[in-house]
Formats: sequence, structure tokens, C-alpha cells
Amino acid sequence: MPLPPVPMVEIHRGPLAESLHVGHAVICDGTGQIVEAWGDPDKLVLPRSSAKMIQALPLVASGAAAARHLAEPQLALACASHEGAPLHVTAVNAWLEDLGLTDDDLRCGAEPSRDKALRFQMIRDEETPCQVHNNCSGKHAGFLTLTQHLQAGPEYVDPDHAVQIAVRDAFETVTDQSSPFFGIDGCSAPNYATTMHGMARAMAWFATAGQRSDALSRAGAQLVQAMIAFPDYVAGDGRACTLLMRAANEPVAIKTGAEGYFIAILPQRGLGIALKVVDGATRASNCAIAAILVKLGVLDPAHPDVNTFLIPEIRNWRGLLTGEIRPAPSFP
Repeated sequence: MPLPPVPMVEIHRGPLAESLHVGHAVICDGTGQIVEAWGDPDKLVLPRSSAKMIQALPLVASGAAAARHLAEPQLALACASHEGAPLHVTAVNAWLEDLGLTDDDLRCGAEPSRDKALRFQMIRDEETPCQVHNNCSGKHAGFLTLTQHLQAGPEYVDPDHAVQIAVRDAFETVTDQSSPFFGIDGCSAPNYATTMHGMARAMAWFATAGQRSDALSRAGAQLVQAMIAFPDYVAGDGRACTLLMRAANEPVAIKTGAEGYFIAILPQRGLGIALKVVDGATRASNCAIAAILVKLGVLDPAHPDVNTFLIPEIRNWRGLLTGEIRPAPSFP
């Protein structure tokens, strides 16, 4: 029988817990065994952008990244949900130029930059957002790199395209489960379903990848190292992934996904974490992943960047403190 989600995050106003977010979370070790779980480890989920490092595996394992001499910032971008800030846009444009391609070759769709300064400047200058501003454009530049390496057709987001077949194979390998279906993500690429246990197992696979010598594991280790070395490319200024990776007491790769998903990869411990907030609220998933990492000693709750997500204040339009977001008493 399916297990119910557990209380994870409360929204307080005065003395009242006004709202409650529930969810599922799993921690796995390098053998794929569950170390600790909340809710239902067998819950079927779409990990959304938390799966980007899996989607980037064929780029590296195939030799395409080496053939194009991709550096660590580009590998971090391949795993990123970035802000579309000048840092990211410049890097993706340079990557496309190196491939002999343009913005029109991307298939992620145009999106206004999430970097406020750039977005407002573009509005003032009457500039139209491009696909490079899309938060997934780094992943798609990676897809295009692999497409060229495989000498495949331009519609690389088609589920039957060689790139997506390679992604699905990698996904099923690291989750150690056959994916029963996929959904189309916001960037138009297939997003494969798995269980919470499968996703935590995959993150533990990444955490222990450096202990193995096969091509896929070597690729996994490279991607994790790139994310840890270049957190600004993984997300951006003010984002939970970037700030929590910077604040950590040990190397950790942290990656958000839409609809309340989060993962963490702990290479020194060989542990992988998968988290899903049922109602999809980012305010809750930010808090919940911070709470788990604080419990494990990876994050210090006194660090200001950690506290920003662990127990963020709620203020009204006059700036008055009206409440806070915090982990539920029983979690984690």
C-alpha cells in the first residue's frame, strides 16, 4: 500500500501554523540502499530539472564533450537551471558560436531573463528575449553538442531522437529502473519518470561515481565536480542551489527542479538525496532540502545564506515581520 506524504514545512503567522506542505524524501547510499526515508520511497515522480546531470551524462560519456574541449563551466551549464544573467547568456552564445550554430538551433523556447537587471534593461531597450535566456539553454547547448557528435538530425528534443534515446538509457541505468513513461518538460525535452527511491539511488550513483572507472561513471564524476566548482553557473545570484553549495561545509552538488523537486549529491559520504514537495511549492522545497542538509551536518543553520532558505522571514508590504517559513516539528 502506498505510504502517505509527511509534513515537511509549515508557514507561520503569529502563533498559528497557517499552512502546511507535505512531501516525500529519500536518502540512498552507494549500494542503492535506503538510509532514511520520509513518505513513500515508491512514489512515482517526474524529477524535472533535478535530472539535468543525468541528461548531461551522454554528452560526456560519448566523448562529445572532450572532442569539443568543453571546460568545467560549460559542463556546469549543461546541468543548470540558470538565471539567464549576462554570465550565462554570454557563455551559451559563445558555446553555440563554437558549434557553428545560432539561437535558432535551440529548441528550448525563448524566455525573459530571470536576472532582473538584464530583463529590465532589455525592456527599456525594446529587445526581445531569445532562447539563450531560457534557464535550460545550457542543457540544450549540450544536447546540440551531442547531436553534432552523433551526426543526428536537428530535432534533438524528439523522444525518438538519438540524443533522447541516449538520455533515457542513461536515466534507466543510474536509477536502476525502467522508466514507465515521460512527460514533456518546460524546455520541450522529455522528462523521464522514476520513483523517489530510483532518483535517490541515481544521486548516490553520482556521489560514488569517482570510485569507478567505466565511461559513464567517469562522466558522472566530471559533472558533479563541475557543478561543485562552478555553482554560479548552476543557478545564479540569490538562488538556493548556488547559495547552499557555497555555504556547505563539504563538497555537495545541489539541484532544484520544477514543482517542488530537489536533489543533493554528497561525494565524500557517497550519499544521494531526492526530495519532492507534493504541492510543488518552491518555498517549501527550498526549506526542506536545507533542513535535511542541516540534519546531516552539511550545512550550518547559523550561516546567513542557509537561514535564508531554512527559516525565511515573511514580511508584509510595510516591511513588518508577519511570520516565517520553517520545517515541521517532526521533519526531518
